[in-house]
Amino acid sequence: MSAPTNNVQIINGPDGKPAFVVIPYDEYVHQHGGNDLIPHEVVSRIVDGSTPIRAWREHLDLTQEEVARRLGISQPAYAQQESVARPRKATREKIAKAFGIRPDQLDV
Repeated sequence: MSAPTNNVQIINGPDGKPAFVVIPYDEYVHQHGGNDLIPHEVVSRIVDGSTPIRAWREHLDLTQEEVARRLGISQPAYAQQESVARPRKATREKIAKAFGIRPDQLDV
């Protein structure tokens, strides 16, 4: 666990007791290793209509050919998986591993 910071803001509730703590974003990312976060760029792409798999692939600057090669399948086979809004759990797990992320990060 990292050392406490002096740059903390405590927000009291209506009863005057501490209700929230605000810490610098960089410290939050450091404490959580960034592993729980989904980048804004990925979320924006999904909001704009991309599937989560495509949004992550584009964010990671990978081509369909690169991902297909990592998965040991053809590019057309991968393209079909990428276009599915909610692929099977096993498929999501394999693709997440190819991306280097957790499978639940594809469940946006």
